[in-house]
Amino acid sequence: MKVDGKIFAMMSSKGKFVVKLPKARVNELVRLQRGEYFDPGHGRLMKDWLALEGGAGSWLELAREAHRFATTGKP
Repeated sequence: MKVDGKIFAMMSSKGKFVVKLPKARVNELVRLQRGEYFDPGHGRLMKDWLALEGGAGSWLELAREAHRFATTGKP
């Protein structure tokens, strides 16, 4: 998913749902075990991207949050 040419949510090649959020929000969600830092495959974790597995129950909420962050720059 893109806005103004920038990706804010996507499916990874490993089937994980990935969203771009502020680093503090990603840290919080990782701490709460709602997801993990996104590893694009080269061994360097991207700490402003959250990767989730499993059911899509929370994906829509997080996609909306990521879209809001991408369009306003605010969490």
